[in-house]
This record gives sequence, structure tokens and C-alpha cells, in this order.
Amino acid sequence: MRGGQDEARARVLQFTNCRILRGRALLREDLWVREGRILDPEKLFFEERRVADEQRDCGGCILAPGFIDVQINGGFGVDFSQATEDVGSGVALVARRILSHGVTSFCPTLVTSPPEVYHKVLPQIPVKSGGPHGAGVLGVHLEGPFISREKRGAHPEAHLRSFEANAFHDVLATYGPLDNVRIVTLAPELGRSREVIRALAARGICVSLGHSVANLQAAEEAVQCGATFITHLFNAMLPFHHRDPGIVGLLTSDRLPPGRHIFYGMIADGMHTNPAALRIAHRAHPQGLVLVTDAVPALGLGNGRHTLGQQEVEVVGLTAYVAGERSSRPRQLPPRQHPLPTPHHVPGGLWSPRACPLCSEGTKTLSGSIAPMDVCVRHFLQATGCSVELALEAASLHPAQLLGLEKHKGTLDFGADADFVVLDDSLHVRATYISGELVWQAEEARQ
Repeated sequence: MRGGQDEARARVLQFTNCRILRGRALLREDLWVREGRILDPEKLFFEERRVADEQRDCGGCILAPGFIDVQINGGFGVDFSQATEDVGSGVALVARRILSHGVTSFCPTLVTSPPEVYHKVLPQIPVKSGGPHGAGVLGVHLEGPFISREKRGAHPEAHLRSFEANAFHDVLATYGPLDNVRIVTLAPELGRSREVIRALAARGICVSLGHSVANLQAAEEAVQCGATFITHLFNAMLPFHHRDPGIVGLLTSDRLPPGRHIFYGMIADGMHTNPAALRIAHRAHPQGLVLVTDAVPALGLGNGRHTLGQQEVEVVGLTAYVAGERSSRPRQLPPRQHPLPTPHHVPGGLWSPRACPLCSEGTKTLSGSIAPMDVCVRHFLQATGCSVELALEAASLHPAQLLGLEKHKGTLDFGADADFVVLDDSLHVRATYISGELVWQAEEARQ
């Protein structure tokens, strides 16, 4: 009885003059919040005979579920794959900074690393609810080291592994305890992968297929064993072929278990995936599309050299590449080039790769993204011509469904967590709420 009385006394917030994303449609309705959850106003009116304690005018903006990023390697100078003494403070910094991009929950992602890194880092990244301190942590995404050498991309070859005779025991020996793990990316063509997939799925861990040379049959068998996700579709996998479409063929496969829904990550940063490829994937299987940033520690910084796990990356403009070897002598400048600027003359106080005499020309291997989630949403909308509703659901509802959290996250249905983002018509973030509490607001919106 006391619980019901306490709930009845709790403050009720009413967000007015807004369009709510609910049931795959933008509805001109008010959003009601109490004790961190979405409230059914009819029950409030007719059962409790109450009205709102406070109304907030949203100025005609869109209210969408908070974005969920299931693949983010770091950002703002923080590298989740670096085994520091205080990993938690770095995760907290990123959690706080991504609020301005509408992200309310995320999966910190570790790239291929030696076992000692996993053993030190994973215990320091527990599942954590979001709030004014930052976005919530849903669990860690382990991308590697059980992946293809041929399709390793930016992952260091020296630390790649295959499954030994006692495959799942080898997984535990590599990662350590899996208590904080939510997603594991692996290559399904590796020997003994099926028993590993079954063991991970039995523990409630999402298995994703990626960095792989698997054909369609191997991919289908992996899904039959429990895999449900594809890591950054089109990237680091065999290209689509009409006689064997490879992992990409899962989007339209007719050999998946009844009721099994395959999801796939897409990096819509304008660099990783051609707009035509985005359109093909979206039109083939729109309800499985999950927008991810795959952001690297250079997110929010600028041109120059940054880390990604055990490797260095070079950022040039909007693109991050695996860095080349540093030269032992300065690169010879082309004729008539101006002298090198000093660091404080370079935007952000960082050396540009073109201006640094100790940087090589680098490689052409893409190494994650430096685009935040809201930018990916806007680019995806523009590139595919899809509806605003679907673009927003690809960053909220779909990742929640992937992780089995759709009753609480990624939705504004009654009873769900009141994690939502306030957006203008061009889908720029105006404010971010977690559990009904304002955790970030655009500067001009504070006036």
C-alpha cells in the first residue's frame, strides 16, 4: 500500500507541444513522466484523478527514444582498449560527452587485444544505469580477437586468435569472466565457432558475425546456432556475389530458424558505406538495420595521430585510417609549401598528418569512425530517403530489440524508461533526458 501511495505522491511531468515517436509514427500527443518512466495519462486522470505537477513546452520539437550505440570504441581522447589503472573514469567521460549527441545508452567496445588487456579492462566496465553523470552502460562489446586474418581491417594481426580444442574454455581464458559482456563479434568460419556461439547465446550474450570470409552457408549455420547480429555490414567481409552473397545474404535468407530476426550494424558516416549500399540494405531488410558509430578515440578531437587499442590511427578530415610507420627522418616538403606551423597554429592544438614531418603517408585501411550518432542518423536519412520515423528507430528501437531491451529502452510506450531525445525538424539534438531528468541541453535552448 505504501508503494502505491508513494507513487501517487511522486511528481508528474507533462511535455507538451511535441511530436512523439511511438508505434512507428510521429504523434501529436503529450508525453507524461513519473518516477523515471513513461506514464499512461488515462490512468492518471481516471484512476488517480490527478493532473501534471509541471508542464514543459517543447516548442513543436520531436521527442524520440534515446539513441543506443552498440559499437563505440571510445572518444574524446579515451580508448576503451587501453589497459589503464582507471578505465572507469574514461568510460564516464565518454558517457557524459555523448549525451549531447542524443545517446542515452551504449556498449563500450574493445577491439582485438592481448588477454592481459581484457583481464584488466573488463572488470572495470560494469553495467551501469544512465543519469546526469552520463549515458548508461549496457555491457561491453568485444570485437575480436576471434576473427579472420584476411578481413581483420584495423585489428592488429599479432593478437588474433583461433579456437583451440576446448573452444569455450579458450574464450574464457582470453577474456576472463564474461559478467560485463553484452556482445561478442567473431568470424563464423573459424573451426569450433558453432560450439562457442551456442555457449555464448546460452549465457544471454549477443553473438555478432563480422571480420569474416564466411560464405552464406556458414553464416546461416551460425544464426541457427544462436547468432543474431552482423557487425558493420559490408565492411570487413566478403563482397556480395550473386552465386554466394556471403554474410550479406543473411538479410534475405530463407534458411533462418522460424521467428529468428537478424539485425545488422551500419556505419552511416558518409565514409564507410556508399549511399547506394545503404539504400540496398535498408530496402532489403529495414527492420533489422541498427545504426552504429564505430567511433574511435579521435571522436571529438581533430586531425592527427590517435590510438585504437594496440595500434595508431591517423585522422584526416572526416576519415580515420590505420597509421603507417613513423619515419626516422622528416618527410621532404614539396616545393613552395609553407613552413610547418607550430602546434598552437593548428586547429585544436593538434598536428595535421599533412603538417607533421614524422608521420608517414599512412595506410588506406579505415579504422572506425569519427562521426557521432546524431550525425549518422541525419546522413542515413538523407542517403536513403527513408522516413524520419525509421531513421530514428534505427538508432533506438532496433538496437534495443537486438539486446532484448525493447520493453524498457528504445521506445516511448507506457511503462518504458523515460530516456528520450528532443530534436528539431532537421534532427539536431536540442536536449537529452534520462529517466525523465534533463541531462543535457543545447546552449541556445537555455536562453
